[in-house]
Amino acid sequence: MKNFSHVEERHRLVLDAVKIVLGVAAVAWLAVQGTRAIGYHWQWYRIPRFIATLDADGFTPGPLLYGLGITLMICGAGLLLAMALGLVTALFRLSESFLARAVARVYLESIRNTPLLVQIFFIYFVLGPILNIDRFAAAVLALSLFEGAYISEIIRGGIVSIHKSQWDAAYTLGLSGLQTYRCVILPQAARRILPPLTGQAVSLVKDSALVSTIAVYDLTMRAQEIIAETYLAFEIWFTIAAMYLVLTVALSFTAGRMEKKLWMDGHPEAR
Repeated sequence: MKNFSHVEERHRLVLDAVKIVLGVAAVAWLAVQGTRAIGYHWQWYRIPRFIATLDADGFTPGPLLYGLGITLMICGAGLLLAMALGLVTALFRLSESFLARAVARVYLESIRNTPLLVQIFFIYFVLGPILNIDRFAAAVLALSLFEGAYISEIIRGGIVSIHKSQWDAAYTLGLSGLQTYRCVILPQAARRILPPLTGQAVSLVKDSALVSTIAVYDLTMRAQEIIAETYLAFEIWFTIAAMYLVLTVALSFTAGRMEKKLWMDGHPEAR
């Protein structure tokens, strides 16, 4: 039975690979036809030096790799802070304290009902001089506040989905509220919320492109500079899209492995 499932999985992977290749080919054909119609001449041979160069002096990262490094730092710090904010806000929403619920509600409604771009400008141009924070910190704070609001609802949904019997069992064992959350509720909720959390993490990576509006030299900002100097608009934006795609696919793949591991830990009989 296991051999059959492995064969079936390999067939599915091959089929998915074929679909991806066909999809890429279709997009490439459309791009070529569209640019041919406007008389655009591709100059892909000029792109590699903006990514990296390898010569007698060794490997030298290009501006796009430097921008990618900044993007990774912003996304990593923003995701960690967003997860922390989301967890705290979810617990506030479930709290018996009216003040905690009110604070969480104001935060959620303020963030979810205003554009991220406006929030970035407000944090950098209004709060930045008051709090003495630089562009990088403003970018991380804006992204974490924005994504944290949505993550909090995902976490809250996962917590309330746990059956009441789990709470009763924990209290019967004499566990405190904190121990109940840490040892019983959150581990079970994690298995349920990982897929939507992955989607939110991917959203954070894509939303990070907006921080270029406050002159953070991330991947998008570097691309805009190169385009202004070389006029290689299509080549650079397609390259940037590919780099973002690699980031998000890698993130989704990692989350998928984690989800499978968590599921196996919760179902040892399936091993």
